[in-house]
Amino acid sequence: MNAEFRLPDLGEGLTEAEVVQWLVAPGDVVALNQTLAEVETAKAIVELPSPHAGVVTALHAAAGETVAVGAPLIEFDVEGADDASSAASNGGGAEEKAQPNLVGYGAAPSASGRPARRARRAVGGGAATDTAVLEAAPHDASPTVSVEVVAERPRSTPPVRAYAKRLGIDLVLVAATVGDRVITRGDVDDYASRTATTAEQVDPAPPRPRVPDDAASLRDGSRETRIPIRGVRKHTAAAMVESAFTAPHVTVFHTVDVTATMDLIASLRGDRSLSEHRIGPLAVVAKAACLALSRTPGLNARWDESAGEIVQFGYVDLGIAAATERGLIVPHIRDAESLTLTELADAVASLAVTAREGRTSPVELAGGTFSISNIGVFGIDAGTPILPPGQSGILAVGAVRRLPWEYRGEIALRQVMTLSLSFDHRIVDGAEGARFLKDVADVLEEPGRAMLLR
Repeated sequence: MNAEFRLPDLGEGLTEAEVVQWLVAPGDVVALNQTLAEVETAKAIVELPSPHAGVVTALHAAAGETVAVGAPLIEFDVEGADDASSAASNGGGAEEKAQPNLVGYGAAPSASGRPARRARRAVGGGAATDTAVLEAAPHDASPTVSVEVVAERPRSTPPVRAYAKRLGIDLVLVAATVGDRVITRGDVDDYASRTATTAEQVDPAPPRPRVPDDAASLRDGSRETRIPIRGVRKHTAAAMVESAFTAPHVTVFHTVDVTATMDLIASLRGDRSLSEHRIGPLAVVAKAACLALSRTPGLNARWDESAGEIVQFGYVDLGIAAATERGLIVPHIRDAESLTLTELADAVASLAVTAREGRTSPVELAGGTFSISNIGVFGIDAGTPILPPGQSGILAVGAVRRLPWEYRGEIALRQVMTLSLSFDHRIVDGAEGARFLKDVADVLEEPGRAMLLR
């Protein structure tokens, strides 16, 4: 019996997803919860597990195609489905099977046995497409390639596969040069550089023509790069427009002498018992913000238009803005107010690594009650951050610089940082915003003051 699997809602009411790549093909035998495909939502790359055990009969979307939630994605021939259905209809005492849950939430098997995925044929065994790819590659690009070597789909992570796809590189060719290990981004870069070098030797590119001065040439489509607006970029753009034109933004700035904080960080880094923790300025700012939010609850709140209420949160799910290859995302640290400084530092470091590798889950991106954007890592001093939708405050942390500064009645070289706080003026007035910024600054100027806050 044919069973159809439709694209489920992958979280937070997302309406569509793009198929990054299929991991099965028509004719493959799949097991329950075996990964079928990788899809990219507006927030993350997600692996879709199979809700059935059976044989794949059809794929309803190609790689790179965007599919709406609820649209058919894949079909199976499910073993035993006809027998089970007829037994149930005839009242034969067979227990009726529940419809399996989606996206790996413990679906009950709908077929007996544990069928295994059919092994991939070796490239040399008649896989015409892969053989053609290998033969078309420049010989110097993959010196160790043998049609007997690549026997199954290359092993790599979703971000690496997406990166290779953007470069137009087939991972089958890269796998032939690295052996049986997992392919890394560096392997893709090495292969790309070898390919480029070979291509230049065989067919050197002609000199670039002189750019005409006429304005019409600037509108020539062949001289432009057009990038589809989708995935994280599409979601971020929509969210920023919604926020900018819904919440009245106000931004206030405060430059702080953080010499004492930097001395504290240097001392903690020199402590061998803390050597496994990467404690930096962002972790200290995060701790200071959590302490300050307890005194200014309006900045840890959201505006509920439909209910006509301001919702204040009794916890801090702290969002940390992260710049990734797929765009800006803001994963959050749950219950950040309950974490120590070292625990916050570990959480920030883990969040950053997960975001860069493209492994941030939709759950980690959903929610958040207050956010921090570390623009200082780019050498920027200050900015006017836009509020994430559903939040009433976001703090931008500038670069730490050594500048002449008034200190105890004299001019001295001190380490200073500028804080930029944007807030929703419907919820937070200027006095409350200024008080929050002053509380954060007091902790950064004299870290011992954290002992006075709760």
